[in-house]
Amino acid sequence: MGNPGQSTIAEAFAALVGPQVGDEDIDLARGALTIARTEYPDLDIESYIARVDELASMAEGRIHDVGDAAQTIAALNHTLFEEAGLRGNREDYYDPRNSFLNDVLDRGLGIPITLALIYMEVGRRLGFPLFGVGMPGHFLLKHYDIDGRETLFDCFNGGDILSPKDCQRRLDEIYSGQMTLRPEFLFAVSRRQILTRILNNLKTVHLGTRNFRKALALVDLLLVIYPRSPEDVKQRAMLRYSLGQTAGAVEDLEQYLKMSPDASDADEIRQAALSIRRMRALMN
Repeated sequence: MGNPGQSTIAEAFAALVGPQVGDEDIDLARGALTIARTEYPDLDIESYIARVDELASMAEGRIHDVGDAAQTIAALNHTLFEEAGLRGNREDYYDPRNSFLNDVLDRGLGIPITLALIYMEVGRRLGFPLFGVGMPGHFLLKHYDIDGRETLFDCFNGGDILSPKDCQRRLDEIYSGQMTLRPEFLFAVSRRQILTRILNNLKTVHLGTRNFRKALALVDLLLVIYPRSPEDVKQRAMLRYSLGQTAGAVEDLEQYLKMSPDASDADEIRQAALSIRRMRALMN
C-alpha cells in the first residue's frame, strides 16, 4: 500500500464500500469522510457525522409532511443553503478542499457532487430518498414522487429545480455547446459511482500538480471499490514506479497482464515489467 497509514485508511474504506456491503447500504457521508483521511489522517469522522445529523434536525423542524416533496425540498434548501451557508466554489473550483467533506462543512464551499452528497445524506436522515445523477461535468440530484415523476435539482446553484432544457444549458456552459444532452446523462447513479467520481476528481487534481503520492492514495481507494479494474491497476503501477516503489510497480504490471492478457499495450507492459525486474536485480 505504500505506508501503514494508507493501508488502514483503505481497510476502513473497504469496511464501508467493500463487496460485502449492498450499494443502498453504503454510508456516503462516512465513505466521503474516509476519503478525506488521505489528506487528514487523524480526522474525527464522527464529529462531522454529528454535524450532518444536526443539519437534518434543523431541516426537520421546518417540515410538517416529509411526503410533500415541494415542502421538503424547500426546507432542505433553506437549511443547507441559507442557514448553513453551503454554496458552490466558483472562484476556485479545482481546490482539492472542495472534494473533502470536512472542508466543505467547515468552509461552506464545495463542488456539485460534495454539496449533493451532503444534501442526500440529510434527506436520507429525514426519510426523503434522493438519487445522484452523474451528468457529465455537473453532478445533480433527483427525487421521484409517489407517481414516479422525477424532480431534478442542482445543489451547486442553491437547489435550483431543472428541466431537461436547463440541463442542456448547463452542458452548453461547460462544454461550449459541443455536447448534446442524452437521456442516460440523467439516469440515477449508484452510491459506489458517487464515491468513485469524488476519488477521480481528486486524482485528476493531484495528477495535474504532479503530486503522485497523493494520487496513489486515491488509486488505492478506487481499487477497493473496483478491485478488478485493469486501468486502475496499471495506473497504480505507474505511480508506484514514479515514487520509487519498484516491487509494487512490477506486482501491479504483472497483475494487469493477468487481467488483460490481450490488451493492446500488453507487449509494452511486459517489456516494462522485465526492465524494472532487471534494474531491481542489479540493485540487489
